[in-house]
Amino acid sequence: QVQVVESGGGLVQAGGSLRLFCAASGSFLMLSAMDWYRQAPGKQRELVAILTSSNMTNYADSVKGRFTIARGGAKNTMYLQMNSLKPEETAVYYCKAERPDRDYWGQGNQVTVSS
Repeated sequence: QVQVVESGGGLVQAGGSLRLFCAASGSFLMLSAMDWYRQAPGKQRELVAILTSSNMTNYADSVKGRFTIARGGAKNTMYLQMNSLKPEETAVYYCKAERPDRDYWGQGNQVTVSS
């Protein structure tokens, strides 16, 4: 079993920055990737960024150049640095930990960007 916990959301003005954190714990040897998704009201959940076990990253086109996904200081932690935030990026942000056999989701963290 894997537990995934996010933190760091909140309210920010348009153009501002926030950093989200994710930590995965439990009985596993290795995660194949850790990802960030977001879901805005009335919309489908969408992929924001991926960080693989080999430290490769990939981003949604809409966040390239503004968001950075990277490993945290502790094992199986990572963060999402979000800069130049836009009101339309108001959403619940979810961390997903990928194991070869299944995925584990965090509870979600609200990010609100005011105009």
